[in-house]
Amino acid sequence: MQRNHFLRASVAMAGAFAFGGAWAQTYPTKPIRLVVPFSAGGATDLFARTLSQKMGEKLGTTLVVDNRPGAGGAIGTDIVSKATPDGYTLLLATTSTHSIGPAMTVKLPYDTVRDFTPIAHVGDAPSVMLVPNDAPAKTVREWIDYARKNPGKLNYASSGNGTIVQLTAELFKSQAGIFVTHIPYKGTALAIPDLISGKIDVLFDSLPTGMPHVRDGRLRALGVTTLKRSPLAPDLQPIAEVLPGFESNTWFGLYGPKALPPNLVTRINTAANEALADPEVRAKLSRLGIEPTTSTPQELASMVAADAAKWKKIITDRNIKGD
Repeated sequence: MQRNHFLRASVAMAGAFAFGGAWAQTYPTKPIRLVVPFSAGGATDLFARTLSQKMGEKLGTTLVVDNRPGAGGAIGTDIVSKATPDGYTLLLATTSTHSIGPAMTVKLPYDTVRDFTPIAHVGDAPSVMLVPNDAPAKTVREWIDYARKNPGKLNYASSGNGTIVQLTAELFKSQAGIFVTHIPYKGTALAIPDLISGKIDVLFDSLPTGMPHVRDGRLRALGVTTLKRSPLAPDLQPIAEVLPGFESNTWFGLYGPKALPPNLVTRINTAANEALADPEVRAKLSRLGIEPTTSTPQELASMVAADAAKWKKIITDRNIKGD
C-alpha cells in the first residue's frame, strides 16, 4: 500500500514538473500585472513604470502597473500573497513592506517569508544626511562629536513615526551613541523649511528630494547612507566610514506569490536583470535617485532577511511605534 502511494506521489510530482516546464516555454501569453502597493507618482510607482516597459520587451508582453495603496503597503502586498502562482501577478516590494512592516504591525494578513516567492533585488535608494548651512559641524565626525557634547539639545526630523527616515536616524543614534530628540512631520518636504531655518538640526532625506536643496545652497550634506561611495553622489562621504557597517537603503524587490514554479522565477529574474542592464533604464533610475541592482532570487531573500533583522532590532530596542 505504501509502495503504491509512493508511486502515485512520484508520478504526480513528475507531472507537475513536466507541466511547469511546458508552462515556462509558453509563458507569457497575456499581460502581467505588476502590483505597486503605494500611490501613483511616488518613488516605487516611478520605479515600476521605468522597469516595466523594458521588462515587458524582454518577456514579449506588457507589464501593467496596478497601484494598490493603503495600510503602509499591506493592501497591495496582500493581493499578491493570495494570487494564483502563475507568473501573471507580481509585486514590487520595498523596505517598508518586507523589512519594516512585519516588525511595526501587530498582525499582517500574510507572512512576508512564507507567502511569497523572491525573484530579484532590482534597486536601492540611499539617503543623505542633511544639516542647516550654519550647523557647527562640516563633517559626519564633527557632527557626532558636537552631539555628544550637547546631549538632548539637538533634534532630528522624520516623515513620521515608524518610517525609514525615523529608523535611519535611530540607527545612526544607536551606532554613534548620542541622544537626539525626534520631531515627526507628515513628510520630509514639510520639515525642509524648518531645517533650513535651523529649527531642526538634522534630517536623513532621500537623495532625489534632499540634494536639490544642497545644490541650491540652502542646506549642507554631510554624508550618504550607503556602505561605499554612491555613484549618485560620488563627492559625499559614506557615513559608514565613520560608523563602520552603517547602512540604510530603501530597497526594491520583485516577488511572486508562494509556490511560483522555479522555471518561471528564472524567466522573470532573467528579464529583470536584462532590463536593469539597459543604459536607458539605468539613466532613468539614476535621475530618480535609485541605484539599479541585479541579483538571484536567493540573494534577494538573504538581503531582505538581514535587513528585516536589523530594523526589527532597532524597532524593538528603541520601542518605536507607528502612527
